[in-house]
Amino acid sequence: MSAADWSDRRIAAVRDDPAGRLALMQRCYRGPFGKAPRHLPFRRAATSFMRWQLRRGLLRPLSGDRPGSPWWRAVNERILRDGCEAVALSGDLPGPASSRTVGFWTAFADRPTARAWYRAHNGSVVAAYLEHRDLAEAENEAERFFMNVVLCRVLYTHALVAAPRISLGGFARSARSSVIRGWA
Repeated sequence: MSAADWSDRRIAAVRDDPAGRLALMQRCYRGPFGKAPRHLPFRRAATSFMRWQLRRGLLRPLSGDRPGSPWWRAVNERILRDGCEAVALSGDLPGPASSRTVGFWTAFADRPTARAWYRAHNGSVVAAYLEHRDLAEAENEAERFFMNVVLCRVLYTHALVAAPRISLGGFARSARSSVIRGWA
C-alpha cells in the first residue's frame, strides 16, 4: 500500500467522526512509530485549535440535524490528509508525496521547528482554501469574515516566525530577544 493510499483510508474512516479526526491528528503528531517528543508543542497547538472546531460543531457530519461546515471540514481534511501521508512516508510506506504540501509536512516530521510547522500547516490551509473557494462562498457573510480573519492571523504568525525582519521591521531584534528569554 502506498503512503497516499494509507492516508486516504485513514481519512475515510474518520470523515464523519469528529472525535476520530482529533484522535487521528494526535496520532500523526506522534510519528510513524508512536514516539515523537519534539513534535509535542505542535501537537498541543493543533489539538487546541481542533478542539475549538469541535466545540463550534464545524466538523460534524454534513447529514443530521445540525450539520458541520463543508468548508471547515474540507480544510481540516486537507491538513489531516497531508500530515497522515507524511507520517506514512516517514514510516517507510512507498510512493512519492502526492502534493507539494505533503513534502512540507515530511520536512516538518524530519525537523520539527516552528518555521517548518507553519510552512506545512499553512501550505495545507492555503491549498485547501484555494481548492474549496466554492465552499467558502457558500458560508454566511459573518463566517466568511471570520474565516478570513483566522487566515490572516495564521499567515501573519507564520511571517513572524519565518521572516521577523520583514514582519516586525525595526522591532525584530527586540522580539527575538524576548523569545530567547521566554517572554513570548
